[in-house]
Amino acid sequence: MRLQENSIKENKDMNIKKELEKNVGVSNDIYLNNIDISPSAIKAIMINEVVPSDPLQDFYGLPDADYLKTTIPLLQGAGAAVSSIQDILQIGIYITNAVKTPKTEYAIDKSSIESSLPYLEAELSLFPNTKVIMLMGDVAKKAFNMITKKSTKKNAVPAVSTYKLRNSELYYKGIRVMPSYIMTGGNILIEKSKVAMATEDIAIMLEIIK
Repeated sequence: MRLQENSIKENKDMNIKKELEKNVGVSNDIYLNNIDISPSAIKAIMINEVVPSDPLQDFYGLPDADYLKTTIPLLQGAGAAVSSIQDILQIGIYITNAVKTPKTEYAIDKSSIESSLPYLEAELSLFPNTKVIMLMGDVAKKAFNMITKKSTKKNAVPAVSTYKLRNSELYYKGIRVMPSYIMTGGNILIEKSKVAMATEDIAIMLEIIK
């Protein structure tokens, strides 16, 4: 994965969906972020687990989308003055999903992760100034490891529980990699200890990209 290699001109807006379809191909089953942003302005990438069944509830859907209802409070709790996805992008944070097809069962199978990998890998390579990649949940961690293993023959994130990794500083090709906890879905409201830890992790990320 060429995270740092990019020929994008500074401050030039790019449509992420169109760029990924041009680089990887068009698929009706894959949900991509149909937004125009300046890739060079992005300093941190947060990788969520899976796209919702309704694209309007995704990060770049409705202003009060389900995914934003949990994500914005997490960022606010970490000290970010944000109230919309535009605010989040403005401070240099891009959010995406590891699995780009909606899940059909409770668990996400390996084949769903694998079918989305070419898009996720190409997506990560669009941002030349990334300082931090946050892996929000186990699915994001698995997907990232599958990408890095192709390049380096080993996992960027050790295969142990996220809790045991929280005090480790992990890097991949000079980029800080931070495994953390889920940022969307109903369970986040119940698991208060994980919310607290995710908030702490996000606060560290915000400090790095200041």
